[in-house]
Amino acid sequence: MTANKPGTSFWIIAIVGLIWNLMGVYNFFLTVTNSASFRAQYTLEQLQVLDAGPSWMHVVFGIGVITGTLGCLFLILKKKLAIATFAVSLVAVLIQMGFSTFATDSVKVFGIGMGIVMPIIIIAIAIFLYYYSKGATQKGWIN
Repeated sequence: MTANKPGTSFWIIAIVGLIWNLMGVYNFFLTVTNSASFRAQYTLEQLQVLDAGPSWMHVVFGIGVITGTLGCLFLILKKKLAIATFAVSLVAVLIQMGFSTFATDSVKVFGIGMGIVMPIIIIAIAIFLYYYSKGATQKGWIN
C-alpha cells in the first residue's frame, strides 16, 4: 500500500459515516415535517419537550447532519474539503447536543439512553470523523 492510497478501513469508515449521517438527515426530515406518525412515537411529556425547543435548533440540527453527510461524500471523493465540513458539523452537533442535554428536561423525560448516552455517541462520531479526515489528509489519502 502506498502512502496516498487508502486501505479498506478508509472506505468502510467513509461509507458507514455516510450511512450514519444520512440517517441523521432522515431524522431531521421527520422532525421538521412533524407528521402524525412521527409524533405517535413519543409520549405527551416527550412531545412537550420537543415542541418547546427553539426554532433555531432545527437549523442547527440540519446544518449538523447535512454538513456531516457532505463531509462523508468529500471523504469518499478524497477531497480535503471533508475537514472543513466535518468541522462545521462538529460545531453544530456540540451546540445541538449541549442545548438539548443541559437546557431542556430531555434527560428526565427521555431517560439516560436517549438523554445522555445517545448525545455522547453522536458527539464522539462527529469528533472521530473530523479527526479521521485530518489524519487522512496527513497520510496523503485525500487532497
